[in-house]
Amino acid sequence: MELLSEIKDFMDKGGFVMPPLLFLTMLLWYGLGYRFWVLRRNGRYSIRELVRQENGDWQHRPRDIVEEAVRDGFALKKLAPKNLRKHLDSEFYVYEKEIRKYTALIKIVVAIAPLMGLLGTVTGMIETFESLAEMALFSQSGGIAGGISQALFTTQMGLSVAIPGVLAKSALDRKQRRIQAELEQAKDLLCLGTLK
Repeated sequence: MELLSEIKDFMDKGGFVMPPLLFLTMLLWYGLGYRFWVLRRNGRYSIRELVRQENGDWQHRPRDIVEEAVRDGFALKKLAPKNLRKHLDSEFYVYEKEIRKYTALIKIVVAIAPLMGLLGTVTGMIETFESLAEMALFSQSGGIAGGISQALFTTQMGLSVAIPGVLAKSALDRKQRRIQAELEQAKDLLCLGTLK
């Protein structure tokens, strides 16, 4: 019960912008968690080493998206299609799409969260100035102190959502670019033929 009471107090501190900010926070961390899971690179082999295992006799399941893509590339290569590169581009598109998933959502949330905080700031300052205009310094809504508190709290909340989101997004974007480069290298090596 104390936890629910604390959560209610926390939500009340920021006014009406807190539920949307909380929702944005959950969306952000869901998207970041999904991307972190998809972009993990657990394989111990480089792309060249993976492509050298042309017989496909791995003793384990694919450890990450790159190994899975290379295995699909081998399966496609065994079918010996006429234009292998075109078929590989089509086959690897699924993986390239998967590693880009939720990037737009994260970008939007990181942009909107500070604006929501700013909206709460403006709302809090309006409440403060209305209290001053009415000379109701000790009104039920908290008067000047309540309005300033709401203004500062929502700004803080918006920034606390956006700043870690920006940092995590930039790290995951670097991993995404590296995996995209590895997928391109895998396609090139599969098209070259057997490596010795």
